[in-house]
Amino acid sequence: MKPKAIFNWSSGKDSALALYKILKENQFAITSLLTSINQEFQRISMHGVPVSLLEKQAESLGFPLIKMEIPKEPSMEDYQKIMSETMTKIKSQGVTYSVFGDIFLEDLRTYREEQLQSIGMKAVFPLWKQNTSDLIQEFLDLGFKTIVTCVNETYLDKSFAGRIIDEDFIKDLPENVDTCGENGEFHTFTFDGPVFKNPIAFEIGETVKKTYPKPKSDETSEEGEYVFWFCDLISK
Repeated sequence: MKPKAIFNWSSGKDSALALYKILKENQFAITSLLTSINQEFQRISMHGVPVSLLEKQAESLGFPLIKMEIPKEPSMEDYQKIMSETMTKIKSQGVTYSVFGDIFLEDLRTYREEQLQSIGMKAVFPLWKQNTSDLIQEFLDLGFKTIVTCVNETYLDKSFAGRIIDEDFIKDLPENVDTCGENGEFHTFTFDGPVFKNPIAFEIGETVKKTYPKPKSDETSEEGEYVFWFCDLISK
């Protein structure tokens, strides 16, 4: 019997490719998808995608969806408490592994592993340390389709929000931007590909600017804030 695993689903391209690989390897029984939701706006954290589209993804993927609601501006203590309670409940259902689409952020991997270890679970990273240029090419070659829903203005301007990722998009990326946006340069919504039973229908809405205060320890900006551009997607 294969061990049970929860899949951490962000709605974006890395999650989609990681899910494809984990299903192809067939070493785990995926019980459900877990997604962090902004409680106030009912949108996927950082990706800005409405819950209605997330639910359509889960239906097309054929997995139950667990929505972990997070306050608008949670403290680290709040986040850890909610995450610990959620994962403890999941573990009580016989789930012993948690799958992530992270690629090379060592600190993030260590954090995830330590948090899971504290409740007796293990983390799995199907994309870990793979070349991001190769990964995005594999993603496109497999027939996945994804749209940019959020860009960090530190790296990319407004024009990148709402673009479909294709060869032209990759060519237009500045040299300091990772092709998979692994450093948080951009986030995506994947709407078609080999893991979906059917494409996710949506319309493109307006692109809006949002600012968030930087942590006090971050001295890289005189303004003390991050600027993001979000392209709204509307469920059809």
